[in-house]
Amino acid sequence: MTIEQLISPSVPTLIPTDTGDKALLMMDENSMNQLPLVSEDKYMALVHENDLLDWDKTTATLDIADFLTYRPAVLANGHPYDALRLAHQQNLSVVPVIDNDNTYLGAITTIELLKYITEKSGLDNPGGIIVLEMEPRNYSLYEIARICESEEVLLISTQIFSNRITGKLEVTLKTNRTHLGAVVASLERYNYKVKEVFGDKTDNENMTDRFNLLMNYINM
Repeated sequence: MTIEQLISPSVPTLIPTDTGDKALLMMDENSMNQLPLVSEDKYMALVHENDLLDWDKTTATLDIADFLTYRPAVLANGHPYDALRLAHQQNLSVVPVIDNDNTYLGAITTIELLKYITEKSGLDNPGGIIVLEMEPRNYSLYEIARICESEEVLLISTQIFSNRITGKLEVTLKTNRTHLGAVVASLERYNYKVKEVFGDKTDNENMTDRFNLLMNYINM
């Protein structure tokens, strides 16, 4: 999938002859604090609500504003991760999309990006999560996947975070199972440090809880 396929039809555009007041009204009506400024199909700038609020000429047209120098954008044929990275780095709620000639093609909202990440990473599927911590030199997705599969646990997705303080990797494993006791034990047997588990950490604990509930019921 390319960025162009995620363009949202709900993002309106401003033109140079719009006034600052009109721009603020459009932002309010669409619950957005950023809108692209387009002139003759060319991307000119991303207008921020804060800049408009600080402007003392909001009754004037945008073409005389002195703050139209901010032009973050992504190319239409790029990967959605490029848009996600830009949105994160520059705190954008709207990411303008252009072609190689700076023609404005539309924009992506961070809500659409979040939806894409959730659907494509498998986060909306049932299953537990395991977080491993390790030295970068010890990372092997092949071995981790092999250990999980030996316990009949499939990896739906993985995420890697490099901790700049410790220098270690935190590897997040999204699995297709919620009962993770056996695979956690296997990973630890292969000297992997299991930092966090979101799901049923041990199947034995789960069975013990059920047994205790049954005994309490019998003793009533």
